[in-house]
Amino acid sequence: MVELARTPVVLEVPATVGALGDVAAFVLRLAGRAGLDRRAAYRLRLAVDELATNIVMHGYRGGDGRITVRGRSGPGGVQITLEDSAPAFDPVAGRLPPCPGVPPQDRRIGGLGIHLALTSVDAFAYVHRDGRNISTLTVKAEGTDPCPPRP
Repeated sequence: MVELARTPVVLEVPATVGALGDVAAFVLRLAGRAGLDRRAAYRLRLAVDELATNIVMHGYRGGDGRITVRGRSGPGGVQITLEDSAPAFDPVAGRLPPCPGVPPQDRRIGGLGIHLALTSVDAFAYVHRDGRNISTLTVKAEGTDPCPPRP
């Protein structure tokens, strides 16, 4: 079980490509507070970035919209929840696992990014409730960083 703060911190951004940097910075701040090592922080940022990008590009399709990002951190890890009011989309149903025997040029386009995102986190949940997509991602702390920064 991941020990997390009871009260989440919240970031609300417009659903634009320009706001994705703010989402990434928010996620990395929470990862730092939780003491996640670089590898775990990267896995979380990768997953959140992929899902937030999909909300902007495919959910709202460049139209007006908002993304609410809720984050909770603690010594056990970080949990991020993304909420939007774009059309319903379950990332689990939309992911495509890699096709090892099929050359890249012959593979169907789309879905692989979601697969990478969902397999990079320790837990993922999706629900569509009250007209909102709610995706929750959790990354557990992995202990000490095997590649600490150079002095």
